[in-house]
Amino acid sequence: MSDKTLSITDHSRDSAGLRYVYPVVSRRAGGVSIGINLNPNNACNWRCIYCQVPDLTRGTAPPIDLMLLERELSGFLHELQHGDFMQRVPPEARRINDIALSGNGEPTSAQEFAEVIEVIAKHKPADLKLVLITNGSLMQRENVQQGLRRMAQLNGEVWFKLDRASETGMAQVNDTKMTMDKVSQNLAIAIECCPNTWLQTCWFALDGIAPSKQDEDDYLDLLASTIREGVKPQGVLLYCLARPSLQLEAPRLSALPEEVMGRFVQRISALGLPVRLSV
Repeated sequence: MSDKTLSITDHSRDSAGLRYVYPVVSRRAGGVSIGINLNPNNACNWRCIYCQVPDLTRGTAPPIDLMLLERELSGFLHELQHGDFMQRVPPEARRINDIALSGNGEPTSAQEFAEVIEVIAKHKPADLKLVLITNGSLMQRENVQQGLRRMAQLNGEVWFKLDRASETGMAQVNDTKMTMDKVSQNLAIAIECCPNTWLQTCWFALDGIAPSKQDEDDYLDLLASTIREGVKPQGVLLYCLARPSLQLEAPRLSALPEEVMGRFVQRISALGLPVRLSV
């Protein structure tokens, strides 16, 4: 394994020299997150303009070698708990916070998604949180729903991406043609299968221009509508840009001032939802 010191700005997937498992220091988690990368081919069905994956391509996860994944996960958990890997981590973050399915593409695109959750279940310490970071686009798949229901039994938590709440906004930021009706349906499925579901929202300036009041209103209207229909996420994980985008739009993106983020937090909170802000 590399002896490079880890930091919150470097989420390299090969820092441990493994195919599927990688550690990151998470600013939102406040410790070491054990990442599971089911998309080592850098393929995703979306192309978010702030994405930090190099050579991102449109596509799906390749077949998963479940035996290799299990060896890597069990071995790396042992190394974190009993080896000297934590010496590479800043002292204030030397704790294992969670196992997170994220990586270089949409993790639920793996056909073996439900089987992957079972592999994790075999080795995850009971008190360790399991997080799925997802764009939520494939919730209609039975294997995804099966995996989410299993996650709910494993101290599981879903971070469901919602960066903009209009079809125009999603096309611009996520490069997807997803309809808002579909987003609402998929969010309902996620919450039904794994009630501990949070929205994760990246809020940033494009060409120096902050999201408009209409962008905020669209977001709040969607949340209010879903809550009225009995679909209530646990809250919102609102964050700004932390690591440089590796997409063509990178020079056009910039972080927002804390006061702008704070005002949006207040508007979301008025709906009765907790907001965790990372800037």
